[in-house]
Amino acid sequence: QVQLVESGGGLVQPGGSLRLSCLASGFTLDYHTIGWFRQAPGKEREGLSCMGKNGGATYYVDSVKGRFTISRDNAKNTVYLQMNSLKPEDTAIYYCATTPRFLYGTSWSKERAYDFWGQGTQVTVSS
Repeated sequence: QVQLVESGGGLVQPGGSLRLSCLASGFTLDYHTIGWFRQAPGKEREGLSCMGKNGGATYYVDSVKGRFTISRDNAKNTVYLQMNSLKPEDTAIYYCATTPRFLYGTSWSKERAYDFWGQGTQVTVSS
């Protein structure tokens, strides 16, 4: 039983911050690659960030680099996405996803690279 559950979304003003959590169960998180995605109304689902397995490198799409930070707490089997300086265009449903494979090149940002997905958490940035 593999399960990912996102939490931490909500309503925040522009310039504010949120920390999203992705709680993993049914597998050991540190042996898996984890990605964060989002999908805004009328837009494609886009990859935001990825953390490689076994203490691997982190990756960010240019639009969130410097504002978002991915991290992991292995003791809690949880991955976080700290989001700062939020903008209205960050409004979307945010998802975490995982695969036991190493991802190479740009594959980390592709939906098809991941085997399991959470159901998402809504983030709304509005004044």
